[in-house]
Amino acid sequence: MTDLKTLTLWRPCGPAELALVRESGWAAWPPRLPDQPIFYPVLNEDYAVKIARDWNAPRDGVGYVTRFEVDGAFVERYPVQQVGGSTILELWVPAEDLGDFNRHINGPIEVVGEYRAETP
Repeated sequence: MTDLKTLTLWRPCGPAELALVRESGWAAWPPRLPDQPIFYPVLNEDYAVKIARDWNAPRDGVGYVTRFEVDGAFVERYPVQQVGGSTILELWVPAEDLGDFNRHINGPIEVVGEYRAETP
């Protein structure tokens, strides 16, 4: 549940990233890889589902949707990016800010959806 002090975000991910979140005790996102300069959580569940189902699952065999709360005042420093239609909204967190971002997560990161690749 979101209160006025936190913002609910979603993150679609594959099994490798989810395993690292699990290893953190469901408390932090792993550092970005060298070819990943941005961590981009999304602002609505429907968009996260679309990415997990249509991109992560076909690529990795399974895609997950996670949900978590972040300190609202902290995330105001990252402007909302509209990367498609009116509901295709992301925050772009530079990789070098991810440690600080993780320290502002309020509560556990939760898996709220799982999507398996369709088999022929």
